[in-house]
Amino acid sequence: MTTQATEPTASGDLARQITVAVSAVAAVVGAFIGSGAAGGTPIQDAAGGALAADATLIAPGGPAFAIWSVIYLGLLAYAVWQFLPGQRADERHRRVGYPIAASLVLNAAWILSIQFDLLWLSVPVIVVLLLVLVYAFGQCLAYPPKNVVDAIVTDGTVGLYLGWVIVATAANVTAALVAAGFDGWGIPPATWAVGVVAVAGLVGGALAVWDHGRIAPTLSLCWGLAWIAIARLTDAPSSAVTGIAAIVAVVAVLVATVTARVAAELRRRRTTHRPPAAPAA
Repeated sequence: MTTQATEPTASGDLARQITVAVSAVAAVVGAFIGSGAAGGTPIQDAAGGALAADATLIAPGGPAFAIWSVIYLGLLAYAVWQFLPGQRADERHRRVGYPIAASLVLNAAWILSIQFDLLWLSVPVIVVLLLVLVYAFGQCLAYPPKNVVDAIVTDGTVGLYLGWVIVATAANVTAALVAAGFDGWGIPPATWAVGVVAVAGLVGGALAVWDHGRIAPTLSLCWGLAWIAIARLTDAPSSAVTGIAAIVAVVAVLVATVTARVAAELRRRRTTHRPPAAPAA
Protein backbone atom coordinates (compact mmCIF):
# COMPACT_ATOMS: atom_id res chain seq x y z
CA MET A 1 0.00 0.00 0.00
CA THR A 2 2.80 2.43 0.88
CA THR A 3 4.63 1.81 -2.39
CA GLN A 4 1.49 2.32 -4.46
CA ALA A 5 0.75 5.57 -2.62
CA THR A 6 4.21 7.06 -3.05
CA GLU A 7 4.94 6.08 -6.68
CA PRO A 8 2.43 8.54 -8.25
CA THR A 9 3.81 11.29 -6.04
CA ALA A 10 7.39 10.50 -7.06
CA SER A 11 6.36 10.38 -10.71
CA GLY A 12 4.54 13.71 -10.44
CA ASP A 13 7.50 15.32 -8.69
CA LEU A 14 9.88 14.15 -11.40
CA ALA A 15 7.52 15.54 -14.06
CA ARG A 16 7.57 18.89 -12.26
CA GLN A 17 11.36 18.93 -12.10
CA ILE A 18 11.65 18.12 -15.80
CA THR A 19 9.06 20.77 -16.69
CA VAL A 20 10.96 23.45 -14.78
CA ALA A 21 14.31 22.44 -16.28
CA VAL A 22 12.99 22.37 -19.86
CA SER A 23 11.17 25.69 -19.37
CA ALA A 24 14.35 27.32 -18.05
CA VAL A 25 16.42 26.18 -21.02
CA ALA A 26 13.70 27.22 -23.47
CA ALA A 27 13.45 30.66 -21.82
CA VAL A 28 17.20 31.23 -22.07
CA VAL A 29 17.19 30.18 -25.73
CA GLY A 30 14.23 32.48 -26.36
CA ALA A 31 16.05 35.35 -24.65
CA PHE A 32 19.13 34.68 -26.81
CA ILE A 33 16.99 34.90 -29.94
CA GLY A 34 15.16 37.94 -28.62
CA SER A 35 18.44 39.74 -28.04
CA GLY A 36 19.15 39.59 -31.77
CA ALA A 37 22.28 37.51 -31.24
CA ALA A 38 20.86 34.71 -33.42
CA GLY A 39 19.85 37.02 -36.24
CA GLY A 40 16.44 38.05 -34.90
CA THR A 41 15.34 41.60 -34.22
CA PRO A 42 16.52 42.92 -30.85
CA ILE A 43 13.66 43.69 -28.47
CA GLN A 44 14.48 47.40 -28.44
CA ASP A 45 14.15 47.52 -32.25
CA ALA A 46 11.06 45.30 -32.56
CA ALA A 47 7.47 46.57 -32.53
CA GLY A 48 8.56 49.80 -34.18
CA GLY A 49 11.04 50.57 -31.41
CA ALA A 50 8.21 51.04 -28.90
CA LEU A 51 10.31 49.49 -26.13
CA ALA A 52 13.55 51.31 -26.90
CA ALA A 53 15.29 53.20 -24.11
CA ASP A 54 14.26 56.53 -25.64
CA ALA A 55 10.71 55.60 -26.66
CA THR A 56 8.83 56.87 -23.59
CA LEU A 57 9.43 58.72 -20.34
CA ILE A 58 9.10 55.44 -18.41
CA ALA A 59 11.65 53.50 -20.45
CA PRO A 60 14.72 52.53 -18.37
CA GLY A 61 18.15 53.26 -19.82
CA GLY A 62 19.71 50.56 -21.96
CA PRO A 63 22.18 49.21 -19.35
CA ALA A 64 19.25 48.43 -17.02
CA PHE A 65 18.42 45.36 -19.09
CA ALA A 66 21.70 43.73 -18.08
CA ILE A 67 19.77 42.51 -15.04
CA TRP A 68 18.20 39.87 -17.28
CA SER A 69 21.58 38.11 -17.37
CA VAL A 70 21.50 37.79 -13.58
CA ILE A 71 17.86 36.66 -13.59
CA TYR A 72 18.40 34.04 -16.27
CA LEU A 73 21.51 32.78 -14.49
CA GLY A 74 19.43 32.47 -11.32
CA LEU A 75 16.67 30.64 -13.17
CA LEU A 76 19.17 28.15 -14.59
CA ALA A 77 20.63 27.70 -11.11
CA TYR A 78 17.13 27.08 -9.76
CA ALA A 79 16.43 24.56 -12.52
CA VAL A 80 19.51 22.61 -11.41
CA TRP A 81 18.85 23.07 -7.68
CA GLN A 82 15.24 21.91 -7.80
CA PHE A 83 16.29 18.90 -9.88
CA LEU A 84 18.45 17.49 -7.10
CA PRO A 85 16.93 14.47 -5.30
CA GLY A 86 16.67 16.40 -2.02
CA GLN A 87 14.17 18.82 -3.59
CA ARG A 88 12.05 16.24 -5.41
CA ALA A 89 9.45 15.71 -2.68
CA ASP A 90 10.01 19.03 -0.91
CA GLU A 91 6.63 20.73 -0.41
CA ARG A 92 8.24 24.12 -1.00
CA HIS A 93 9.33 23.21 -4.51
CA ARG A 94 6.06 21.47 -5.20
CA ARG A 95 4.41 24.83 -4.54
CA VAL A 96 6.93 27.00 -6.36
CA GLY A 97 8.06 24.81 -9.26
CA TYR A 98 5.11 25.02 -11.62
CA PRO A 99 4.54 28.76 -11.09
CA ILE A 100 8.19 29.37 -11.99
CA ALA A 101 7.80 27.17 -15.07
CA ALA A 102 4.65 29.13 -16.01
CA SER A 103 6.55 32.40 -15.64
CA LEU A 104 9.22 31.13 -18.01
CA VAL A 105 6.62 30.14 -20.61
CA LEU A 106 4.96 33.55 -20.25
CA ASN A 107 8.32 35.26 -20.63
CA ALA A 108 8.90 33.38 -23.89
CA ALA A 109 5.38 34.31 -25.02
CA TRP A 110 6.13 37.96 -24.26
CA ILE A 111 9.29 37.86 -26.37
CA LEU A 112 7.38 36.25 -29.25
CA SER A 113 4.62 38.86 -29.06
CA ILE A 114 7.21 41.64 -29.40
CA GLN A 115 9.10 39.83 -32.15
CA PHE A 116 5.86 39.54 -34.15
CA ASP A 117 5.08 43.24 -33.55
CA LEU A 118 2.08 42.39 -31.39
CA LEU A 119 2.71 45.07 -28.80
CA TRP A 120 -0.94 45.09 -27.72
CA LEU A 121 -0.69 41.35 -26.91
CA SER A 122 2.44 41.87 -24.83
CA VAL A 123 0.45 43.85 -22.23
CA PRO A 124 -1.88 41.08 -21.00
CA VAL A 125 1.01 38.61 -21.21
CA ILE A 126 3.27 40.67 -18.96
CA VAL A 127 0.40 41.41 -16.55
CA VAL A 128 -0.28 37.68 -16.18
CA LEU A 129 3.47 37.12 -15.78
CA LEU A 130 3.50 39.66 -12.95
CA LEU A 131 0.56 37.94 -11.21
CA VAL A 132 2.23 34.53 -11.53
CA LEU A 133 5.44 35.88 -10.00
CA VAL A 134 3.50 37.46 -7.12
CA TYR A 135 1.97 34.04 -6.46
CA ALA A 136 5.35 32.27 -6.71
CA PHE A 137 6.94 34.77 -4.34
CA GLY A 138 4.03 34.35 -1.96
CA GLN A 139 4.71 30.62 -1.88
CA CYS A 140 8.37 31.35 -1.11
CA LEU A 141 7.22 33.40 1.87
CA ALA A 142 4.71 30.79 3.02
CA TYR A 143 7.25 27.94 2.85
CA PRO A 144 10.58 29.26 4.20
CA PRO A 145 13.87 28.03 2.71
CA LYS A 146 15.59 25.15 4.45
CA ASN A 147 19.10 26.53 4.00
CA VAL A 148 21.11 29.47 2.66
CA VAL A 149 21.50 27.95 -0.81
CA ASP A 150 17.74 27.54 -1.14
CA ALA A 151 17.20 31.11 0.04
CA ILE A 152 19.64 32.54 -2.51
CA VAL A 153 18.76 30.36 -5.48
CA THR A 154 14.99 30.22 -5.02
CA ASP A 155 13.94 33.33 -3.10
CA GLY A 156 16.70 35.49 -4.54
CA THR A 157 15.90 34.56 -8.13
CA VAL A 158 12.12 34.87 -7.81
CA GLY A 159 12.54 38.14 -5.91
CA LEU A 160 14.80 39.69 -8.55
CA TYR A 161 12.48 38.47 -11.28
CA LEU A 162 9.43 39.96 -9.56
CA GLY A 163 11.01 43.33 -8.78
CA TRP A 164 12.18 43.81 -12.35
CA VAL A 165 8.87 42.73 -13.90
CA ILE A 166 7.06 45.38 -11.82
CA VAL A 167 9.14 48.04 -13.57
CA ALA A 168 8.91 46.24 -16.92
CA THR A 169 5.10 46.12 -16.66
CA ALA A 170 4.93 49.88 -16.09
CA ALA A 171 7.23 50.50 -19.06
CA ASN A 172 5.38 48.01 -21.27
CA VAL A 173 1.92 49.44 -20.58
CA THR A 174 3.20 52.97 -21.15
CA ALA A 175 4.83 51.95 -24.44
CA ALA A 176 1.64 50.28 -25.65
CA LEU A 177 -0.46 53.34 -24.83
CA VAL A 178 1.97 55.70 -26.58
CA ALA A 179 2.15 53.43 -29.63
CA ALA A 180 -1.67 53.30 -29.73
CA GLY A 181 -1.77 57.10 -29.88
CA PHE A 182 -3.07 57.77 -26.38
CA ASP A 183 -2.96 61.55 -25.91
CA GLY A 184 -3.21 61.57 -22.11
CA TRP A 185 -6.61 63.34 -22.16
CA GLY A 186 -4.77 66.64 -22.33
CA ILE A 187 -2.62 65.91 -19.26
CA PRO A 188 1.12 66.54 -19.90
CA PRO A 189 3.21 63.38 -20.51
CA ALA A 190 5.53 64.27 -17.61
CA THR A 191 2.58 64.30 -15.23
CA TRP A 192 1.54 60.85 -16.38
CA ALA A 193 5.14 59.67 -16.07
CA VAL A 194 5.40 60.92 -12.48
CA GLY A 195 2.13 59.16 -11.69
CA VAL A 196 3.34 55.85 -13.13
CA VAL A 197 6.65 56.11 -11.26
CA ALA A 198 4.76 56.90 -8.06
CA VAL A 199 2.58 53.81 -8.51
CA ALA A 200 5.68 51.66 -9.06
CA GLY A 201 7.19 53.12 -5.89
CA LEU A 202 4.01 52.45 -3.91
CA VAL A 203 3.92 48.87 -5.17
CA GLY A 204 7.55 48.49 -4.12
CA GLY A 205 6.77 49.82 -0.67
CA ALA A 206 3.77 47.53 -0.29
CA LEU A 207 5.88 44.60 -1.43
CA ALA A 208 8.51 45.43 1.21
CA VAL A 209 5.84 45.42 3.93
CA TRP A 210 4.39 42.14 2.64
CA ASP A 211 7.71 40.31 2.41
CA HIS A 212 9.13 41.85 5.63
CA GLY A 213 11.96 43.63 3.85
CA ARG A 214 13.32 41.01 1.46
CA ILE A 215 16.36 42.36 -0.35
CA ALA A 216 16.09 40.79 -3.83
CA PRO A 217 12.84 42.37 -5.09
CA THR A 218 13.87 45.76 -3.74
CA LEU A 219 17.24 45.58 -5.50
CA SER A 220 15.81 44.86 -8.94
CA LEU A 221 12.88 47.26 -8.60
CA CYS A 222 15.17 50.08 -7.46
CA TRP A 223 17.62 49.18 -10.21
CA GLY A 224 14.88 49.70 -12.79
CA LEU A 225 13.65 52.94 -11.23
CA ALA A 226 17.20 54.25 -10.97
CA TRP A 227 17.75 53.66 -14.67
CA ILE A 228 14.52 55.48 -15.47
CA ALA A 229 15.96 58.41 -13.52
CA ILE A 230 19.32 58.22 -15.30
CA ALA A 231 17.69 57.98 -18.72
CA ARG A 232 15.38 60.95 -18.14
CA LEU A 233 18.11 63.15 -16.67
CA THR A 234 20.80 62.34 -19.26
CA ASP A 235 19.06 61.17 -22.42
CA ALA A 236 16.06 61.84 -24.63
CA PRO A 237 13.23 62.19 -24.02
CA SER A 238 14.46 64.46 -21.27
CA SER A 239 12.28 65.06 -18.21
CA ALA A 240 13.87 66.34 -15.02
CA VAL A 241 10.64 65.98 -13.07
CA THR A 242 10.31 62.32 -14.07
CA GLY A 243 13.95 61.67 -13.18
CA ILE A 244 13.58 63.29 -9.77
CA ALA A 245 10.34 61.38 -9.14
CA ALA A 246 12.13 58.12 -9.92
CA ILE A 247 14.93 59.00 -7.48
CA VAL A 248 12.36 59.78 -4.78
CA ALA A 249 10.67 56.44 -5.50
CA VAL A 250 13.98 54.60 -5.11
CA VAL A 251 14.62 56.25 -1.75
CA ALA A 252 11.06 55.53 -0.59
CA VAL A 253 11.28 51.84 -1.50
CA LEU A 254 14.67 51.50 0.20
CA VAL A 255 13.37 53.17 3.38
CA ALA A 256 10.28 50.96 3.38
CA THR A 257 12.42 47.85 2.94
CA VAL A 258 14.84 48.73 5.74
CA THR A 259 11.99 49.68 8.06
CA ALA A 260 10.07 46.47 7.35
CA ARG A 261 13.21 44.38 7.79
CA VAL A 262 14.10 45.99 11.12
CA ALA A 263 10.53 45.60 12.35
CA ALA A 264 10.53 41.92 11.38
CA GLU A 265 13.84 41.34 13.16
CA LEU A 266 12.57 43.05 16.33
CA ARG A 267 9.45 40.88 16.28
CA ARG A 268 11.59 37.78 15.84
CA ARG A 269 13.80 38.73 18.80
CA ARG A 270 10.82 39.45 21.04
CA THR A 271 9.37 36.07 20.17
CA THR A 272 12.69 34.30 20.71
CA HIS A 273 13.36 35.89 24.09
CA ARG A 274 9.80 35.81 25.38
CA PRO A 275 9.76 34.22 28.87
CA PRO A 276 7.85 30.96 29.16
CA ALA A 277 4.28 31.22 30.35
CA ALA A 278 3.60 30.44 34.01
CA PRO A 279 2.14 26.97 34.58
CA ALA A 280 -1.59 26.85 35.08
CA ALA A 281 -2.78 26.57 38.65
